[in-house]
Amino acid sequence: MTIPRRLLCVITDQQSNPVELARMALEGGAGMIQLRRKSATGRELFEWALRIQALCREHQALFIVNDRVDIALAAHADGVHLGQQDMPASSARSLLGPEKLISVSVSSVEEAMQAAEAGADYLGVGHIFPTGSKEKPMPPIGTGAIRPISAASGLPVIAIGGIGPHNAAEVIKAGASGVAVISAVSGSADPVAATRELVKRIRQ
Repeated sequence: MTIPRRLLCVITDQQSNPVELARMALEGGAGMIQLRRKSATGRELFEWALRIQALCREHQALFIVNDRVDIALAAHADGVHLGQQDMPASSARSLLGPEKLISVSVSSVEEAMQAAEAGADYLGVGHIFPTGSKEKPMPPIGTGAIRPISAASGLPVIAIGGIGPHNAAEVIKAGASGVAVISAVSGSADPVAATRELVKRIRQ
């Protein structure tokens, strides 16, 4: 399984109904949904995952679960996204097998190379610009970090952090294979239209 070029990944936020948000994002043309809800129970995540997986299949989009390898396996998701403090990618690979996608959050060439050696399929790179979606102890790494990270690791990069319609094309031009957003869609009054606009900018 590979990551399509110029992909838009919409990550669920901490407030919205994740199934409804996924439905609207998919209607707008998102190519990937990532289920993320730190405060949810395992049962909640599993039930949401089953419903989002069905929606993604209907729209021929990828479905990724944040952190939880067990939920990804149980819901037959396409893969899992891991942070630097989560299960190592090598351990996740032994559980998920060779066919599932594994993404790892990185912000440096060193972390990217470690993720590649551990068996990651693609990298979540950021945060690129200032963002209010998540607390960040480090400053933004900027678009200039994208190409060196991708080149050193040999892996596709999905950029994240402060990305919206005004700068999505800039991120793609800087070497990213795709863009991941949270508030640019979930915080919009019209998530379908917001997704469509992002897809348009990414594919320009």
